[in-house]
Amino acid sequence: MNLKLLSLVSAITLALAGCDNAEQSQAPAKPEVKVVQEAKQDAKPKTSELVKDNVSNEQDPFIWLEEVEGEKALAWVEENNKKSLGYLKSKPLYNDLYEKNLAVYDSDERIPYVSQMGDYFYNFWRDANNQKGLWRRTTLAEYKKDNPKWETVLDLDKLAETEGENWVYKGSNCLYPEYKRCLLNLSRGGADATVVREFDIPSKSFVKDGFSLPEAKSNISWIDMDTLYVGTDFGEGSMTDSGYSRIVKEWKRGEPLAKAKTIFEGEKSNVWVAAFVTHDKDKSYKMIYQGLTFYTSDVFFVTDSGLKKFNRPKDSSLSGITNGQLLLELKSDWTVGGKTYPQAALLSIDIKDYIDGKTNFTEVIVPDANTSLSGVSTTKDYILVNTLKDVASELYRYQYKGGNWSREMIDMPALGSISVTGVSDQHNNFFVNYNNHLTPSSLYYFDSQTNKASVLKSLPAFFDATPYKVEQKFAAAKDGTKIPYFLIMRKDIEFNGKNPTLLYGYGGFEISLRPSYSSTVGIDWLEQGGVYAVANIRGGGEYGPRWHQAALKKNRHIAFTDFITVGEDLVASKITSPKHLGIRGGSNGGLLVGTVATMRPDLFNAVVCQVPLLDMKRFNQLLAGASWMGEYGNPDNEDEWEYIKTYSPYHNVDKDTDYPKIFFTTSTRDDRVHPGHARKMVALMQSQGHDVLYYENTEGGHGGASNNKQAASLNALVYTYLADQLK
Repeated sequence: MNLKLLSLVSAITLALAGCDNAEQSQAPAKPEVKVVQEAKQDAKPKTSELVKDNVSNEQDPFIWLEEVEGEKALAWVEENNKKSLGYLKSKPLYNDLYEKNLAVYDSDERIPYVSQMGDYFYNFWRDANNQKGLWRRTTLAEYKKDNPKWETVLDLDKLAETEGENWVYKGSNCLYPEYKRCLLNLSRGGADATVVREFDIPSKSFVKDGFSLPEAKSNISWIDMDTLYVGTDFGEGSMTDSGYSRIVKEWKRGEPLAKAKTIFEGEKSNVWVAAFVTHDKDKSYKMIYQGLTFYTSDVFFVTDSGLKKFNRPKDSSLSGITNGQLLLELKSDWTVGGKTYPQAALLSIDIKDYIDGKTNFTEVIVPDANTSLSGVSTTKDYILVNTLKDVASELYRYQYKGGNWSREMIDMPALGSISVTGVSDQHNNFFVNYNNHLTPSSLYYFDSQTNKASVLKSLPAFFDATPYKVEQKFAAAKDGTKIPYFLIMRKDIEFNGKNPTLLYGYGGFEISLRPSYSSTVGIDWLEQGGVYAVANIRGGGEYGPRWHQAALKKNRHIAFTDFITVGEDLVASKITSPKHLGIRGGSNGGLLVGTVATMRPDLFNAVVCQVPLLDMKRFNQLLAGASWMGEYGNPDNEDEWEYIKTYSPYHNVDKDTDYPKIFFTTSTRDDRVHPGHARKMVALMQSQGHDVLYYENTEGGHGGASNNKQAASLNALVYTYLADQLK
């Protein structure tokens, strides 16, 4: 098990939802010269009357839109959907883009990516005939073929039809090392909350009277065939303020859940608590993870004599255990045992020594200023370290022998994005995927016997990339920091300031926007004459923890002004002009573009704001919002709110300012970022006389779509809007 997933609290991360990069997987007066100068670079947006008058939550005139399934709220949604869909679908471009998108999403030529469990390789597949999808498996010998034979394990369409439920598959947790019993997560309509049911792989059926949990944001881990660690909604007081498990129990087969033994209780203010078992060959380790904030945690070994707390910085990440070595990634400098280890270093230590309290760590890798750790995976005898060097991936394989780590670089194409997949601690072979903005994905198979990676499968080119080129540029922020961004454009582009240009950004949660192939960007935007730009602003992880921490909490404006800097650079270089410049972001990226739209409405003529956070006064009171106070701060703290309110989009939109026609999208079933954020922002702007578009999918969860048709339609709507605004 990759422990880093727990350290990053991946189950509650604000995803790159509703954006093309997810395919690859959040007020001044009228814009006069004076206002533009005030808002430049590191300026902070003014605060509107909504905050100046100290309007309380109860006085918020649109708080009724937070009632997700409220009759009045849903009627409002239906009315706005009808208006926006009628407008956008009337454009001739919509149907053309929808059909092209759907053909790609349903294509049999897509690469069926797999995860390895034992001797089988598992894949979840959706196409025109399987809208909800097939969970299936095959052998390595078959998978190597151009058209492998697949064995269906579970047909989600048949299951949904039989049970009368709108099931969306959300993954499985299978018992190591045979992987014959699994705990399946099934979501209604794509929500994060899932129903958990025990499934038997050999018989391809749910286990009668097996382990099961009702709908909740649960975490589960196998101890053995008849015992689980479980954290779920046990009733009143059992969940954290963030809506995740606060209590972990040890649950025996056949035992009522209410009688399961409690082994750990966290605080209500914690983000979440989980217990899990991780394996290193024939050894297993029981651990408890207590998420104190989104970025800090305590971790404990579960031993026969009780709990033993890890000696580690609270903000560090556990990256795995392999061959008796525990791997620890630092987010800040750490002095221990008379030695200081630098921020971003990956350390290792013998796990027996570690449990005994020793601190004789070894530095596996210490990235330089232009490099960051992008991922750490473990195989039977090696660790695989994926790095980013100026936002381009490199892959290294490390082996521990004689007290030292040896390193070798895996030969892969340069200047792109590399992702390791299909790893197993029972084998040394693995798969690695490569792509870049104009090169479709190729899946390589690395054979540990030959030490070579060879192309196994390749995605066809869904658009002709011949006319286009990719350039990496750097825009200078006011503090001198160079902000990288990628530019995808025609080779024969005219620098006349008239090119429709879409700028995408995220800038949060240490998430890196790597070069990635998107058929949607190619078909829906580049082929329509557009230029595509991706900004690697601070707040992300492109240059490691320092890049992320530069825009945390009271430095949040750094992310916004970095994004503005890139937009201004696009204009200054005559790529485009404000009339032809649009921006797009989802989730935390929705907050980014929503804020920037209120700061610099003069700089953009289109804004696509998807599944966004916008009401930063109440974000911590809505769904999982409390978990993100480690990123944004606590608006209930008066001092912190004084800063947050300077950028909160809902509190800075102004009736006397001219904004571009903004397109907001969200999902009724999004139980991560509350749809009330987008709903209330739209209602407020409409009440002030601003022209906006709004679309809310009644399914889809935080990802915005629960099947291929919905995804094809959503992107067709977005790019139809952009083409119309930026022409």
